[in-house]
Amino acid sequence: MAKFLHSIFGQVLLALIIGIAVGLLWPDFAQQLKPLGDGFIKMLIPYIVFCVVVHGIASWEGDIDKTKAKAVLDNPAALHS
Repeated sequence: MAKFLHSIFGQVLLALIIGIAVGLLWPDFAQQLKPLGDGFIKMLIPYIVFCVVVHGIASWEGDIDKTKAKAVLDNPAALHS
């Protein structure tokens, strides 16, 4: 269980569960936290997405052939194909 909570997926899942619990148990307090959530989404999410993409590219193992490298550099959406 400790290994799961050290992964980014486990931490995001735990935060999601805590957020749902706070919203259900203390709805007034959850409403007061709305500006914090909005700021997080507007300011941090683009940087998190950028870091995830960079990490994904950096963690490719083996040689990347010229075609794949050109596809990624010319069209970043090619990462998802």
